Amino acid sequence: MAPIPESLSELRAAILAGEVTPRAAAEAALARSNSNASRNVYIAQDAERMLREADELPLRFPGASKPLLYGLPVSLKDCFDLAGFPTSMGTRFYAARDGIARADSAVAERLRAEGALIVGKTNMHPLAYGITGENPEYGDCLQPRDAGLLTGGSSSGAAASVQEGSAVAAIGTDTGGSIRVPAALCGLAGYRAGIEVAEQRGLWRGGAHLAPSFDTLGWLFRDLRDGALLGSALFGFAAPPAGPAAASFAGVRIGQVPDAFLHDCEPEVLDFYAQTAQRLRDLGATVVPIDSGFWDDAMAIYACIQSSEAAAIHTPLTNGDFSHFETSIAERLARGASFSTAEIAERRRQHAVFRDRMDALLREHDYLIVPCAPMRRLPAGADHSQTRLAILRYTAAMSLATAPVVTLPEGDGSGVQLVAARGADARLLAFAAQFAG
Repeated sequence: MAPIPESLSELRAAILAGEVTPRAAAEAALARSNSNASRNVYIAQDAERMLREADELPLRFPGASKPLLYGLPVSLKDCFDLAGFPTSMGTRFYAARDGIARADSAVAERLRAEGALIVGKTNMHPLAYGITGENPEYGDCLQPRDAGLLTGGSSSGAAASVQEGSAVAAIGTDTGGSIRVPAALCGLAGYRAGIEVAEQRGLWRGGAHLAPSFDTLGWLFRDLRDGALLGSALFGFAAPPAGPAAASFAGVRIGQVPDAFLHDCEPEVLDFYAQTAQRLRDLGATVVPIDSGFWDDAMAIYACIQSSEAAAIHTPLTNGDFSHFETSIAERLARGASFSTAEIAERRRQHAVFRDRMDALLREHDYLIVPCAPMRRLPAGADHSQTRLAILRYTAAMSLATAPVVTLPEGDGSGVQLVAARGADARLLAFAAQFAG
């Protein structure tokens, strides 16, 4: 039997050629799992069940034609139900309160229908309400490649599972950056689907929301060229071509934020951002500055709506007792519960205006580029009380736009958001694949 590659495309080719069996792929994934120093990439796993499902795959899909994820190990963020496991949302409170899920979520069903092997349920920032990957109950999620660094969150275990090679791709969610940021910090690609795409496919059935106005889902993975296949598998986009055409971006107009917006970026982040813009120019694209001044209002709009929606979800489930959760999250939930109906209505009006302005910006430009975060590392054990706000300044505008975003990664922790108009997910993934090629 051939060695088991970590690359999605290489492993898929080896499985389809009969050089690697689904069981061998499953065994390799399990052997690589939980390899970070904190041994907490996964909150829940069942090795025997995964191996049994791997053995059953050839019987489920006996023909020569195989589904897109056939035999590929994929991880699932622990805010989606997987039959036979509790759904913790990163907290022991919900793991105990809700018990064992009796049925798969729509996402898990979709993965199984495409032939994926679900390695387990990944660690996450509690309630998906944080950006660092710190978790006081299941342990802070450390990067498998560097025990001194957090993965970022809230899709923390998702990022770690791909970085360690136990999954070739990971399901994550993104409200304010929870796919984009851990992807960047861990040197991975990420795809945050446009909100409408996830809603149209009904993929939130059996999933736990944080703030429905901004919640979406998507993938963390290694190679931008795999994004189109993953988008097709999860969202049913048209099947991707065998390989992207040679990249030529003539006629493509790309907007970039002005230097003043980047005042708090680390030098290495600025360097990668400048290199990305220059590479796009070298490929023929026109890259021009945009007026992002109205983004100054993004955080106030986002924070009010997000916290009020989160409070509305968790108040009835906890009888209003937020002490089940860590202090910073409890405080945000309490703040969300305190907003008046009038305050929320005004913020929703402002959100509609903001999204219209983002729509207009994305009619004038094919894409936007923005750093994922002003820093490229989150040291474990450091004070990150201000980290969330620093990062959200870079990500909240895209969340308010409800737009699809791909993280263009750099191996040392930087990343650039590539943003497209609402409904342009498939075009975005194809463009990112060409950029990688």
